Amino acid sequence: MSDVKLNSNKSFSDEDSEILNRFIEFQQALIDKDEDKLNEILTEKYELIHMSGKRQTKEEFISEIMDGTLNYYESEIIDPTVLWDDSERPTLVADVTLTAKVYGIKGKWTLDTTVGFEKIDGKWYFSKWDN
Repeated sequence: MSDVKLNSNKSFSDEDSEILNRFIEFQQALIDKDEDKLNEILTEKYELIHMSGKRQTKEEFISEIMDGTLNYYESEIIDPTVLWDDSERPTLVADVTLTAKVYGIKGKWTLDTTVGFEKIDGKWYFSKWDN
């Protein structure tokens, strides 16, 4: 059973569905603390921008997930939209409600989320998560 729920009445093209499914995989990997999957999905130049404005590299982000500084329990993706500036770098925009314990504070937050994707060798990868 997935800890990630999709809340949308939209229908998606095949390519938009691939991107959305990749985001769902990522959210589940956060919850499962699946280091291998996180390393697979995130590009080497990945950057997370927390709602506080704090910026983290891929290595810093994964490290804090694995050491328990960042703990994710549930995710709900609300009304996602995939925006296309060009065919290789789309952006997924959605509200994402995360149940988490972050830096010692447990709660449920709805994040105005923007995720940049990049296609490498026919597969979608995250390059940036801004929330």
